[in-house]
Amino acid sequence: MGMAASASAADLSPTEPASGSGLDQERFDQRFEPERNWSLIIGGGARYKPEYEGSEDFEISPIPFVQFTYGDWLEINPGGATVTALQRNGFSLAGKVGYESGRDAGDHDRLRGLGDIDLAATVGVRAAYEWGPVELYAEVDQTIGGSESLIGTFGVGYSAPVTEKLILGAKAEAIVANDKHMEAYFGIDSEQSAASGLPEYETKAGLKRVNISASAAYLLTDNWLVRGQAGLGILTGDAADSPIVQEKLQPSVSLGIGYKF
Repeated sequence: MGMAASASAADLSPTEPASGSGLDQERFDQRFEPERNWSLIIGGGARYKPEYEGSEDFEISPIPFVQFTYGDWLEINPGGATVTALQRNGFSLAGKVGYESGRDAGDHDRLRGLGDIDLAATVGVRAAYEWGPVELYAEVDQTIGGSESLIGTFGVGYSAPVTEKLILGAKAEAIVANDKHMEAYFGIDSEQSAASGLPEYETKAGLKRVNISASAAYLLTDNWLVRGQAGLGILTGDAADSPIVQEKLQPSVSLGIGYKF
């Protein structure tokens, strides 16, 4: 149901960036009202995840959720809006607007003295190719202000119905980031080192994370549905070696329920 959107934006992430709602919208539309060209899902749930990207401590956070789709060209969810400009022979090209949630130095003791990373808007493009239940995709997102991040996401996803009510999915993706993103979230300059007590650390652009996840959506009735997702993020390269990072493995679990109008 798109609970990750809140990766992440930078972390559902955000840093667990968001790359789709996680629901097979076309199949749900066909089941409920195939003659209608829009859908609206409202719901909520909770997510168990690291307190910040690289943390060894976890928190439970509520997830309000609204997803609106119109035809097969517009989707609006908590992560932002996606407009599909081109669809042909399984290939699609879309533009996106969203946000990067940033990071608060007060979120964890490990972050004290490192300063805040401001909330900022993002713009991006997404290219995808669908081959039956398999989707190959690539995304590029630029943060306007804040960390001034440029992030690329490359992945493969699978979604297919097991029964009329149950849909299973799986996804694997790699995330690369520019030097500004790496410096903002994982680097430590001289002033930050003096304020935090952590050693200075310089980062470079490159692969920062690999994500794998599995999800299940179940139709309780013609309108109510429940969705769960379990994922594991693996920090790599300069991100994994940063003094800010306490744990390279970043698991998360989410569960939510929604009502489809």
